[in-house]
Amino acid sequence: MSYPFYTEESPRFKIAEYLKKITAVLLIVWLFKGYLGLEQYNRYLVYAIIALIFAFELLSVGRWLGVTVSGVIFALAKGFLWTALFLYFGGWLGMPKDLHDLAGRAFAYAVVLTIAGLLVGRSEKRSFSWRVEKKAYEFNGADFGDVRLRGEGKAYPVKVGGKRVGWVIDGKVEVEADTPLGTIRKALSSPVAVWGELRVEKKAKADDTFVEEANRLINPDRLYRKTKGESVVDLGIIKVYEGEDFEYVKVPFVEVIETPHGEEVKIGPFRIHEGNPKKPEGMLTIRELRNGFQLTKVGDRLKVQTDEFSIEVDGNRVVYRSGNEMLSLGEAVSLRSGDISVTVGRGRAKIRIEDVVISAKDGVVRIRAGGRTHTIENEEAYRLVMRKAKEIVEEQSAGLIEGLGVDRTMLGRHVRELLDELMKFVG
Repeated sequence: MSYPFYTEESPRFKIAEYLKKITAVLLIVWLFKGYLGLEQYNRYLVYAIIALIFAFELLSVGRWLGVTVSGVIFALAKGFLWTALFLYFGGWLGMPKDLHDLAGRAFAYAVVLTIAGLLVGRSEKRSFSWRVEKKAYEFNGADFGDVRLRGEGKAYPVKVGGKRVGWVIDGKVEVEADTPLGTIRKALSSPVAVWGELRVEKKAKADDTFVEEANRLINPDRLYRKTKGESVVDLGIIKVYEGEDFEYVKVPFVEVIETPHGEEVKIGPFRIHEGNPKKPEGMLTIRELRNGFQLTKVGDRLKVQTDEFSIEVDGNRVVYRSGNEMLSLGEAVSLRSGDISVTVGRGRAKIRIEDVVISAKDGVVRIRAGGRTHTIENEEAYRLVMRKAKEIVEEQSAGLIEGLGVDRTMLGRHVRELLDELMKFVG
């Protein structure tokens, strides 16, 4: 038997969700009470709906930060607010007049309780606490489309307050990710955190020592204290992804998306948007808790970060970074390393190394070297620069991805050879 992600939500929260659905059904029944011949039960239906509103609000307390006094007060405030709205608008739908007249009082209770909740909340010490539970399930791999986890071990749920937000895996695990550069494979060191959907098998015996160590390692300050301004942060309930022309932020009750097609801000059930931004289906992160490896997937975007390099994929565009070296693949291919850069694509090429610059565009080649500038209007010379630039990028890209970096000696030799050939075209 398999257990999908979030299936073991606290029974209290499950009951709250069931009561919400029952309340919605009962509201529809009350709305059509005349057609259903239930007019004589009008008052009792109203009482039942109000009781259910308070029941599901109170049962929902502590989903994130545990049960607190202010949480209970806010739940009561929300109950009175929903009740006030129901009683007020119900006056036009057959609500008994004496109950309709209580709408103002219910709204006043909601306001006063909200103020009380804010005052009490300021004095409470509230913080998000990530906790690895002493429960284990058999894990035999996971498939997320173009990202896969191979291997087996045990999966331990991670909770914040009363809500499960991820898993920590203990075992031999390898991650695979399909990219335009090929398939990336990395054997991961236990423990491995998975912030996203996961399916696990039957229950297994938990290792208390592992749970204790995982709780120490999963501390957010330890994970991200060395990476201030990090472009990707994922802690289950806090998700931040900053890429080129794309930003995604999600925290409890708030979600922000910014793309070239528009922006959208979601606060609770309310949405404010401009344009037509494409909302990602979700955000998945796989991270080693001891080392620096982290893989994050948001929609069709993928980012892999290690202590040595990072790879970011956006559709058919790939950006590889390692120290001060960068390789960009897309409509144009670009390679940069310090004062060296090679770009080729869209009918143009440019090679820069130290004080030498060679560019080709529209059948024209321009050379700047040794303080002198030459212009060559020759199709053969143009094709020569385009071909050499492609060869240099292909050759140097392979070494860069393999972790060898840019071979400046070989690159310099290729540029000198190209200059010698181009000088034959200079009158």
